[in-house]
Amino acid sequence: MPDDQNQANQNQDSSAYEQVDTNNNYNQKNDAKLDPFEINFRPEFKQGRGPQEPFVNEHGVLIGDHEYQSANSPLEQWSKETDPSVMSGDNWVHPYKDVGFQTAENRDLFEQGIAPNPSHFMHSDKDVSYNTEIGEANKDSAESKDS
Repeated sequence: MPDDQNQANQNQDSSAYEQVDTNNNYNQKNDAKLDPFEINFRPEFKQGRGPQEPFVNEHGVLIGDHEYQSANSPLEQWSKETDPSVMSGDNWVHPYKDVGFQTAENRDLFEQGIAPNPSHFMHSDKDVSYNTEIGEANKDSAESKDS
């Protein structure tokens, strides 16, 4: 893993987790260390990551319990007035127990330090220049201005 990426992971900002509450009923009944869904993070990915145990975020939703429905969740109270951005941010994703860590690419990265091949995440099968020749785009643009 490149040194700059490794350093970035070590300095990961965990400020998004400052407002969470880990003193909750779920944690009093369950041992966070026994989570069967959690992967074995390399030490460089644990530093500054956030709480390992499930937590209650600022919206009163328990994150990290593997239950994806909560009466307090904006998803359960959605209306036309709900701003979708309320569901964005780190306080909706558990830093250790997110289901996304189970993908092969994430396991390779976080357990073995093998960065994913970026070509897998590209759309090389999409030719954005299809039916476009040099000058064609300018011609089409000029025609649309004339209409």
